[in-house]
Amino acid sequence: MQELETAMAESIEFYLDWCQERGKDPEKPFSGKFLIRTNPDTHSRAAIAAAKMGMSLNKYVEKAIEDENQYVLAI
Repeated sequence: MQELETAMAESIEFYLDWCQERGKDPEKPFSGKFLIRTNPDTHSRAAIAAAKMGMSLNKYVEKAIEDENQYVLAI
């Protein structure tokens, strides 16, 4: 386990040095949370659609984003 921790630390140090040499900011992991602003009608219709599908509004929006990502990014 110690070898794995050492390798991970070295990998992170290498990446940070690499970014600094190139004048780039290191990428930070996304938290998975973001605020979306929409009009009340869209919010209401999304909540109704989510309920109709037996999903929470959060899961409904997550699925809609993932579906759109697959379409746009052709994954």
